[in-house]
Amino acid sequence: MKAIITLFTLVLITTISAQNFSGKATYKTSRKSTVKFGENQKGITKDMQEQFKTRMQKMSQKTFILNFDKTASIYKQDVKLNAPKPQVRGANVRVMSFGGSGNGSIYYKNIQEKRFANKTEIMSKVFLVKDSLPKYNWELSSETKNIGNYTCYKATFSEEVESVTMSMINGESKEAKKKETVVTTAWYTPQIPVSNGPDDYQGLPGLILEINDGKKMIVCTEIVLNPSIKIDIEEPKKGKIVSQEKFNKIQKEKNKDMMEKMNSRNGMNINGMNIRMGG
Repeated sequence: MKAIITLFTLVLITTISAQNFSGKATYKTSRKSTVKFGENQKGITKDMQEQFKTRMQKMSQKTFILNFDKTASIYKQDVKLNAPKPQVRGANVRVMSFGGSGNGSIYYKNIQEKRFANKTEIMSKVFLVKDSLPKYNWELSSETKNIGNYTCYKATFSEEVESVTMSMINGESKEAKKKETVVTTAWYTPQIPVSNGPDDYQGLPGLILEINDGKKMIVCTEIVLNPSIKIDIEEPKKGKIVSQEKFNKIQKEKNKDMMEKMNSRNGMNINGMNIRMGG
């Protein structure tokens, strides 16, 4: 009888401990520049083009915080300083913000219910995107590597994605679509037993510490488990509620409108400049 009581107590303590389990993970992001220039740019030297690309790449280097427990999480940017504006000496360049990932964006995941709520904005209009979490067909591998003090295992998945390139050539905006197969590699650690990760990534038997799809990389730089200050994971409520499909359509329309406005105002005078979105 005593043994049964002891076992029951141990199970109860373990359950309570699991319920109270929480953590804070810091991630650094970087993305390869997808800005391209056409040939024979008047007044724009190769050196100036490289300067612009370098500054655009620096703008993609951001810090995000994932606050998580066993069943849910909040992922948002850790904003401290304004990112440097890309400037090219001698060129009149405006940076176009296509929305969907502003400083105030909050990505809430409910792992248990397999759904998300993403508070984001397009051109200062706030949306609340609600939908099911994406299902990734992960292929698990026995390959390992260490990230900090954690042993991580490799997992990959492949998907066909459509990218859109919007170009400004001779004052005319043009759109080109391209489909390609993208292989995404994740490194997760079973030492932190939560099926979660940065952005919308999840579905592995451990916290994802690194993601790389060939163009964008997200790497965890710090983890604090069961911090002394209580972690608040609250689902966002504000914004116009739309599905992910509806939001994508709205975003595409706004992107096109912005390109046309820039063209009519002659706000971007670099002939042949390409900006790639999606994928």
